[in-house]
Amino acid sequence: MIIAQISIFMTHLSNYGNDRLGLYTFKSLVMFLQTWTNLKMQTLPPIQLAQKYFSLFPSERDPLWQDPCEDKRHKDIWSKEKTCDRFPKLLVIGPQKTGTTALYLFLGMHPDLTSNYPSKETFEEIQFFNGHNYHRGIDWYMEYFPLPSNTSSDYYFEKSANYFDSEVAAQRAAALLPKAKIITILINPADRAYSWYQHQRAHDDPVALKYSFRDVITASHESPVKLRVLQNRCLVPGWYAIHLERWLNHYHSSQLLVLDGQMLKTEPASIMDKIQKYLSLVNVINYHKILAFDPKKGFWCQLLEGGKTKCLGKSKGRRYPDMDHESQGFLREYYRDHNIELSKLLYRMGQPLPSWLREELVHTR
Repeated sequence: MIIAQISIFMTHLSNYGNDRLGLYTFKSLVMFLQTWTNLKMQTLPPIQLAQKYFSLFPSERDPLWQDPCEDKRHKDIWSKEKTCDRFPKLLVIGPQKTGTTALYLFLGMHPDLTSNYPSKETFEEIQFFNGHNYHRGIDWYMEYFPLPSNTSSDYYFEKSANYFDSEVAAQRAAALLPKAKIITILINPADRAYSWYQHQRAHDDPVALKYSFRDVITASHESPVKLRVLQNRCLVPGWYAIHLERWLNHYHSSQLLVLDGQMLKTEPASIMDKIQKYLSLVNVINYHKILAFDPKKGFWCQLLEGGKTKCLGKSKGRRYPDMDHESQGFLREYYRDHNIELSKLLYRMGQPLPSWLREELVHTR
């Protein structure tokens, strides 16, 4: 007696999808069973088969792309034209509005570091591990990076600031890039929330234009859905310890570097020295000589020949009114426990507390 009423045959996609041998093999197997056994075999069109499969195994609806070079069987069937050296070794994961674009610019100034090609949809960010782009596969992802130059100092990186608080990005990144190094930048979560609100206002978000910042952060569960969505995007990324724990579930603490966003803003060259040491780069660059403070912009920029500077775009470094005292008090209380947990987590990781976090902890006593 046969217990299993449904059998699912699988093969490597590279073979089955591109080689007729796979189809021929399955067809021949079915004909053999029909001819020499009494089994009554039935099948369904591919779409119905897929629906049946995912009804049985709903957890497998989303793929989990793994490093093809970690498994000899996968590497053997992979095209010889492809190489895992084309994958990034560094991910700058965010969160948003903490200085990731500035860091992206500074990293790109280093001769050993090469960023991804820009995206037509999301500019300098690929946003692969956190959203719908992930389903486009690793070949799509790989095309965003240049072919290796066979130089030992090549070090690819990408920055997608919404990886940080994504519920799926850490697991997906670790499956494909298990040896990658991860950098995150943290500023006071209250300032980050306010900056995101002002960012949305500058981009004419009707909700941000309609409601004050205090209205947004204090909205109740009965508030309109769009208001609560904006509230979540302001507040939830600031749950730093929770999001870092998710990444530490998939990466060793030695692979994750936490940067002080306030120090990146005031002493970027010192931060870049720290990063170069962390990445063990072949060439060490003196960022003190290639960065200059632009008083008109109000932040540090790339120093060009002739004393000119190359700064971030017009949309970066906006000045906006100070946060009102009521909102400051609300957010200090709101993030109190989150900041305490962050201090414990950083201590466990053996990493120093950012200056803004030390200041916030003083207020919790």
